[in-house]
Amino acid sequence: MLVHSRTGRLGAWLCFLVLFVPLFALPLLVIGAASFATNWSGALPSGPTAEHYDAAVRGESLAALSVSVQTALAASLIALLLGTWAALAADALGPRARRAVDALFVLPVAVPSVVVGLSVLVAFSRDPVLLNGTRWIVIIAHTVLVTAFAYQSVSAAITRLDPAYEQAAASLGARPAHVLWRVKLPLLLPSLNAAAGLCFALSMGELSATMMLYPPDWAPLPVKIFAATDRGSPYAGSAIAVVLMTTTLLVLLALSRLRTRASYR
Repeated sequence: MLVHSRTGRLGAWLCFLVLFVPLFALPLLVIGAASFATNWSGALPSGPTAEHYDAAVRGESLAALSVSVQTALAASLIALLLGTWAALAADALGPRARRAVDALFVLPVAVPSVVVGLSVLVAFSRDPVLLNGTRWIVIIAHTVLVTAFAYQSVSAAITRLDPAYEQAAASLGARPAHVLWRVKLPLLLPSLNAAAGLCFALSMGELSATMMLYPPDWAPLPVKIFAATDRGSPYAGSAIAVVLMTTTLLVLLALSRLRTRASYR
């Protein structure tokens, strides 16, 4: 730690606990407790039950979880490909052109996600590309929202790369494509893995744009959580939320193991 005194470290940990517990840990604990409750009229929930989880992993909820995972995987893969390509291309541009590319990719983050959803809805609700009412319009909206994070993660990693590796490979006669495939991309693997995890997590929790676009047969799990709480079933919605968080966490843990192996290599 940057704080070397014992008192300073104790104060830092105390500040961390004061900020972390009420802002992050406590809300998650409340959601977890509510997912096992049938009512909550006092300081603690009452009527413990596992029926909410039984419903959360069956039928429409299970189908919605599958939709969320498929959407997040597709959006993350497309965003990673587009963001990596754009970051590599921007690295070869001049400062002014690179700033323009940065601004272009950051734009979807600078506006509310509901505006992105509306723009996608308007753009793809008429010929020549009519996607309204299909799963693809949801995937496109998620891709637009998460590509900025993939681009920024990869772009930051590229700026930290030591050019000596590429120069050494080029001096040995390697072509640019070979240098990119065998030298540059392997060095970027940990950052690519981190970008994929970030895109996946953001897509799994996206709701605002999705609410404007999803067709009846392609409703992600956050829509089901909103619907459950909207019809007065917060405890069932809490169980679905725990399932969503657990699934996202398991995928991120798997990606973390891959990132560790990539860093080791």
